[in-house]
Amino acid sequence: MNILLTGATGTLGSRVLFSLLEQRFDTIEKLYLPVRKRTITSPEDRIKNVISSEFATDFIKENLIEIFNKIKVIDADDLLNPDSFLENNKVDYFIHSAGFVNLSTDPNAKQEIFKENLQFTKDIFNAFYKHIVKFVYISTAFAAGNIGGTIDNDYTVIETEDYRNHYEASKHASEKFLLKAGKEKNIPIQILRPSVLGGNINESPNYFISKYMVFYLFAKFFNNNNSDDAIRITSNIDTGLNIIPTDYAAQVIAKVISSDIEQLNIVHSKETNMIKGISKILNVVEFSNFTFTDELINSSTGFSSKLEQFYYETIGVHLHPYMTSKPNEWDTKLLESILPIPTYNLEDYLSETVAFAKDKNFRNQKW
Repeated sequence: MNILLTGATGTLGSRVLFSLLEQRFDTIEKLYLPVRKRTITSPEDRIKNVISSEFATDFIKENLIEIFNKIKVIDADDLLNPDSFLENNKVDYFIHSAGFVNLSTDPNAKQEIFKENLQFTKDIFNAFYKHIVKFVYISTAFAAGNIGGTIDNDYTVIETEDYRNHYEASKHASEKFLLKAGKEKNIPIQILRPSVLGGNINESPNYFISKYMVFYLFAKFFNNNNSDDAIRITSNIDTGLNIIPTDYAAQVIAKVISSDIEQLNIVHSKETNMIKGISKILNVVEFSNFTFTDELINSSTGFSSKLEQFYYETIGVHLHPYMTSKPNEWDTKLLESILPIPTYNLEDYLSETVAFAKDKNFRNQKW
């Protein structure tokens, strides 16, 4: 079996890499990993850093030599020229996990976000469809937009323009392109949609995540501020955030790629209430001078403090659409039949993930 995985140095992609090797080690012949070079770090060294990291699983650490023999690192600049590295080999599973996660709502950011997500997806599918057996696309559960209510796995029936940002819109557009192109080229397409990623729940170290995004940005903001100013945080009382541990999402992806399932949301069955969750986060970072409101706060309404203004002019711009989203219920029957969702207290998990991040000074891994 040959697998090509994009995004192997990313938050989810690195865990997918570990899970693929653990679950399919004996059947993997070659694992192709396209990676961008950094200024002073080659693609090969970046993968070595991931595989030999202290945060790798025990299985990875114990089988390093055999694992390196199965991996072929590709300079990302050569990705769109598959003939240059496939050597007539067929790719059984092309897993496209790389993505441009940018939660900006700025109209000027739309072109870049769609280029990095939609156009890049088009480019790689068109370059590889003759070389692959199946194309697996890692989307986002939030590609449905802000629709509210019960959400199941079929997003082809969802018609909405109510996206919280260009990222969601670009991922949904990529899904639509792939499902159509797959039918035209007779290539099976699988769409897998994790929700917001949190720290590990099963794999060691618990609560680890390689990059701190979304609710972690909230924690980092208040952890790093040195102000005693009061702040009003806009959030609806019934708004929730769906968070799934990264290791669980990766395990599901590695397991489900060989199934005939076309679309699958990798989500928790319950949302974490936003007000309760944010209160837990702020307690961990020891910030207490806050209140919640359902009122809109911006430059037109005025700010009550410099901290409040700074919040709403920086991360608040990106997080506000999620703080005020319509509540959702998620149909997880199919997901649970593949791999049961771990049992844990949602609010305690949120506290522990933030405490872990705080202990690590919210430093992202630079693989």
